[in-house]
Amino acid sequence: MYRNHNCGELNITNVGEIVTLAGWIQKIRNLGSMKFIDLRDQFGITQIVISDNEELMKVADELVTECVIQVKGKVVERSNKNPKMPTGEIEIDAEELNVLGKCKNVLPFEVNSEQTGEAREDLRLEYRFLDLRNDKLHKSIILRSNIMKTLRRKMDELGFVEIQTPILANSSPEGARDFLVPSRLHPGEFYALPQAPQQFKQLLMVGGFDKYYQIAPCFRDEDPRADRAPGEFYQLDFEMSFAEQEDVFKVLEDIFTTVFKEHTNWKVDEAPFRRIPYREAMEKYGIDKPDLRNPLIIQDATKLFENTEFNAFKDKTIKIIVVPEGATQGRKFFDSMTDYAKEEVGANGLAWVKIDENNSLVGGISKFISEEMKESLENEYSAKANSAIFFIADEFEKAQKIAGQIRIELGKRLDLLEKDAYRFCFITDFPMYELSDEGTIDFNHNPFSMPQGGREALENKDPLEILAYQYDVVCNGYEMASGAVRNHDPELMVKAFEIAGYSEKEVETRFGALYNAFQYGTPPHAGAAPGLDRMVMLIADSDNIREVIAFPKNKKARDLLMRAPSKVTEQQLKDVHIKIDSEKEEV
Repeated sequence: MYRNHNCGELNITNVGEIVTLAGWIQKIRNLGSMKFIDLRDQFGITQIVISDNEELMKVADELVTECVIQVKGKVVERSNKNPKMPTGEIEIDAEELNVLGKCKNVLPFEVNSEQTGEAREDLRLEYRFLDLRNDKLHKSIILRSNIMKTLRRKMDELGFVEIQTPILANSSPEGARDFLVPSRLHPGEFYALPQAPQQFKQLLMVGGFDKYYQIAPCFRDEDPRADRAPGEFYQLDFEMSFAEQEDVFKVLEDIFTTVFKEHTNWKVDEAPFRRIPYREAMEKYGIDKPDLRNPLIIQDATKLFENTEFNAFKDKTIKIIVVPEGATQGRKFFDSMTDYAKEEVGANGLAWVKIDENNSLVGGISKFISEEMKESLENEYSAKANSAIFFIADEFEKAQKIAGQIRIELGKRLDLLEKDAYRFCFITDFPMYELSDEGTIDFNHNPFSMPQGGREALENKDPLEILAYQYDVVCNGYEMASGAVRNHDPELMVKAFEIAGYSEKEVETRFGALYNAFQYGTPPHAGAAPGLDRMVMLIADSDNIREVIAFPKNKKARDLLMRAPSKVTEQQLKDVHIKIDSEKEEV
């Protein structure tokens, strides 16, 4: 037996007991006649003391941090107690010490200290097995496990059945590039790793399952971001038969309130979450995933400046952000915000004005604002004394986007975000379609969504004006879940895809299983998919999703630990009927 207790459970009640512990050496303190070892395992740290034992002292002299050892000894009361440690009242007077695993190489970075996070990320990922020993990262991975347990318990309580869907599937238009897997048995044909189990879960509804879920791996060949893992991620995927939008919302509210309340001490919004239509979100926040901890909103002042003599505002959409008490900021702050707008957001500039304590306009573009316009700013836009007003002028969509970024940055720089709180909302009524970069009609969101207005909308409305029963859950500026009421009518599905440029034959070919299944009696159904990785990231209070994944890829989508992706042999390529004509040199 390597141990009969872990390193986090012993306390004053265990004094006098003979125990055996095993773990990693966190720290060694040599006081000459005595040595102290902090012994660590997943559960905590226990102090080991070695004294009056020459043989043990010799063994200890050869030890370095991160060696794995076994210690047998008596639990004794510490003379200098440490109230910050759960085991801080006791220590182990070592009688036996065995080395189980030597640390033979110099550590590439300090494994368990505050400085670990300061090590170069690529180095940490290359030695991820060491990085995982860091207490903060270790706890995040355990947190992930506990959240998954909560999710499974909650879905069971709600009557969902856990079903695994295939990993080797067909290509599906989910908004990103597929990872393709060549078939050995079928030359020239490819599987696609699923971007989401979309078609399978809908087929399960056709198959008579009332409520399905799984914690599903998803694969998308897209560029990495701080809040998005490159290549693969996990989501809680679920679908419900005979369900409307509000039915899904109740499930999502239950999931998020349960998980967040169980795993954090922060304030969590109660159900029902706020509903914000997509267009309202874009108008007020300049983004479809607003951080509601930020009290600032964007307002449209285009009409106010329609007769302006200020050339920068002529024939432009004008968005303004009123910052209460913003007038207390000095000129340096306003100049730095202008630089940010130009250099980071792509704005032509950032106009501003202050309303001082005497209710007078000062600084910035104040000379271009008449007394009448000032009164409108006060009465219609709530610009009061000591406020600052920022102006964004550009074509409509660009002005909206820039204003959204300025709002976020002002919230950060002025420390306006509500502390220790999770603020949830639903973004609803997404456009069904959008214009592609090539000017063609394309799906804006999930192509299998039900259009609002049904057949009449598809046949009679401008495609860009059609809304869909699509929705996102947003928390603190992050998209936490996406979902939709599904288009379960095969004729409507074909019509929806035709508007996006697909023929019925293409729909039948690409989505044959769904197309065929929908001919045999399909219940109305709806669902959603909360992102597991992002959920853990928020609860762990991390700003990097790689800090909550055991073995993540780096910013270039490389696994530095396992050296993936990697080249394969000619024989392996031959087996799957692939020939590489040329290789692109890595930049």
